[in-house]
Amino acid sequence: MDRLRKTAMLAGGLYLVTFAASIPARFFFLDPVLSDSGYIVGSGADTRVLVGGLLDMVNALACIATAVVLFTVVKRQSQTLALGFVASRLLEAAIISIGVVSLFAVVTLRQDLAGTAGADEASLVPVGAALVAVYEWTFLFGPNVLAAVNALLLGTLMYRSGLVPRAIPLMGLIGAPLLLASVLGVVFGTHDLAAGQHVIAAAPIALWELSLGVYLVVKGFKSSPVTARAVPPTPRNLEMSPARR
Repeated sequence: MDRLRKTAMLAGGLYLVTFAASIPARFFFLDPVLSDSGYIVGSGADTRVLVGGLLDMVNALACIATAVVLFTVVKRQSQTLALGFVASRLLEAAIISIGVVSLFAVVTLRQDLAGTAGADEASLVPVGAALVAVYEWTFLFGPNVLAAVNALLLGTLMYRSGLVPRAIPLMGLIGAPLLLASVLGVVFGTHDLAAGQHVIAAAPIALWELSLGVYLVVKGFKSSPVTARAVPPTPRNLEMSPARR
């Protein structure tokens, strides 16, 4: 297996890891603290929440890794866009991490203060709600806004380079403005993250990332000028090059 094939498989596998970690974290493990406004003074499901937070951290680290791995290839198309993609992924991971810390703080307060004699439970509830609100805002600006930015940057690189079928990055390039428009609606209160219109707007970005991951794992990069430039020189290549004839 050549180096480019390994790079494609690793990048695709990391994209699939982001799905495998983020979806159960958001919709199963973190549900107790996200859906119960009184979680901080209740009986709690701390282990479940902690596992969900750790899965979100796996997602954050995989986000960074996808950009670092792909940078070695896509920089040959445009180093500026490739660096922008790495920076965007780093910022996304940082925002996700802030959200995880806020939920871990809820768990800490529940364990240290909620069961303490004389603790003012009424004052703890708004604190817990505020920390959960921090998580919700990080979810909006991390896996939503920056996912759209990532799609614009990497989608442009993939579309121009032809490293994958152009229908795949086209989903991201079309979906990015739709998702950003929906995010604006969430910010100004026209709908929330669970609303049907937001789910529909986010679907093309999810399909773009999922199809990219699957394609890279199964097929690898398509032959293109970018992959030709990525082949390291060997003595045989040098002997056969036009300059040596």
